[in-house]
Amino acid sequence: MRLTSKSRYAITAMITLALNHNKGPMTLFEISESQGISLSYLEQLFASLRSKGLVKGFRGPGGGYALAKSAEQISIAEIICATDEWVDYTYANERDTVQRETQLSSRTLWSSLSKQLYDFVSDIKLSDLINRQTVHASHEQQNKIAA
Repeated sequence: MRLTSKSRYAITAMITLALNHNKGPMTLFEISESQGISLSYLEQLFASLRSKGLVKGFRGPGGGYALAKSAEQISIAEIICATDEWVDYTYANERDTVQRETQLSSRTLWSSLSKQLYDFVSDIKLSDLINRQTVHASHEQQNKIAA
């Protein structure tokens, strides 16, 4: 598993939707303006997110996108996998037995690491990031008041 710019932007857009869920659907233009992500890039991301059932689109006036499930039900791994392919960091060349054994050992290491990363981000829900964001913003506000 690899965290690319594509998946980081998708996570950022999903956080934006989750933070604004009480206001109704958001247009891609609104997300683009608030997060500085190009509109055409968001269109590509949201096509993937919609096809994986993470967002739903609403047409017409007041339309836009909203989360298809609650933020508590969406894992960061789902967002990453919706926008990026699973990356296999391993490669085996069978020309040389010693080289092959070294590569197989390396393959085991990278495969294990990828699984651990996937398990880690599977346990993080979108709501966890929202809660962290809210707590962080609250602390910043308290620090401004105290100063």
